Amino acid sequence: MIKAGITGGIGSGKTTFCKEWEKLGAFVLYADDFAKQLMQEDQELQEKIKQVFGEQSYDSDGNLNRSFLAREAFQKGRVEELNSLVHPVLWKRADDLAKKKELDGVEVFAKEAAILLSNGRPEDLDYVIIVTADEEVRMERTSERDHATGQEIRDRMAQQPDFESLAHLADFVVLNSGSKDELREKAGQILKEIKSVTD
Repeated sequence: MIKAGITGGIGSGKTTFCKEWEKLGAFVLYADDFAKQLMQEDQELQEKIKQVFGEQSYDSDGNLNRSFLAREAFQKGRVEELNSLVHPVLWKRADDLAKKKELDGVEVFAKEAAILLSNGRPEDLDYVIIVTADEEVRMERTSERDHATGQEIRDRMAQQPDFESLAHLADFVVLNSGSKDELREKAGQILKEIKSVTD
């Protein structure tokens, strides 16, 4: 099984890229969604979050209080603290899922994560792909999608890695300043290329 990592900043188009891979038969794990699921379902992780961020992290029904945690993490500069609780669980469970998918006969397993390269290039990945676009384009896309203000988007961008400085860790850097169709075509070409190497 081929293991790939797909990363890029907010508004870069990495989700569109990943959706195309899924359509073409790859399995894509979306780290953000998976992390939220684990924060909701993993009781051990829930307890750790409550200990560090307080009981308010979950409501009386046991549901994750996302707005409270987002404020605590982003506005108070505690993102790293939250990540240090969630990431070890996330990557361990991602590895377990990859093993299961390999047994199921999945040919390409991809992890989509903005934080993929935060500690260098993960050793378990055969390929790393960075999807990138000009800042103005990313701002425009994010504002359209999330109805967020320019300042909110800039704050979120500031929390993310500088992907240009990480380009040397990638096998492919995809510039996505054109249409979605162009991006889908590039996604298809890259998937075909990495599969042909192992065929």
